[in-house]
Amino acid sequence: MISRIPGRYLLSTGLIGVSLLAAGAWADDHAASDPVAAAHELRQMSDDADVRRSVMQFVIPNVTLLRDDGKPVNLPAELDDGRPLVVNFIYTSCTTICPMNSQVFEQFQGDLGAERKSVHLVSISIDPEQDTPAHLRKYAAQFHAKRGWDHYTGKLADIIAVQQAFGAYRGDKMSHTPLTLMRPSPGKPWVRFDGFARADDLMTERKLWDTSPASLVAR
Repeated sequence: MISRIPGRYLLSTGLIGVSLLAAGAWADDHAASDPVAAAHELRQMSDDADVRRSVMQFVIPNVTLLRDDGKPVNLPAELDDGRPLVVNFIYTSCTTICPMNSQVFEQFQGDLGAERKSVHLVSISIDPEQDTPAHLRKYAAQFHAKRGWDHYTGKLADIIAVQQAFGAYRGDKMSHTPLTLMRPSPGKPWVRFDGFARADDLMTERKLWDTSPASLVAR
């Protein structure tokens, strides 16, 4: 089932592509020194972009990733610990899509308030050869990531397997597209947002979940 987020102007694929190219050119000049400012500017550029919502089932691949605290974790166990999930794919040298998506996660985590520790935000690097745990920690700090928002890297083959499992693999990091995945609890269907979903889109989805947030799992 596919639906579109109401209240958005629908742009042609070509026009969206031109917009992203323009955003990329701007970001190359500005984002390296201030990725958060880049995210604000890019948000203005993409507010009218189409967002597609679909409900899907995914099988989490049995791989080991490296969390930003340096701990190796089994991905199915990490994602199936009982907490609601919000997942995206980023890389730390990205100057266009990733800063904006990370800003959305930052705002969403803030909007969660007291329940932020009970909702697991997951950002998986698609550039594991460059994104060490230390790089991920530095990147996370730029977006004020709090407990409950984790970043992951790993072996290239494992990262590709994860992208393929979630329909996110585009061949190389420069071709990746904005994608956010949400799941209320293990065993439930996933909600997939293709496009620049906003924090209020994620919060609207969060309010539809019919299960109570799971208790924070000790790490």
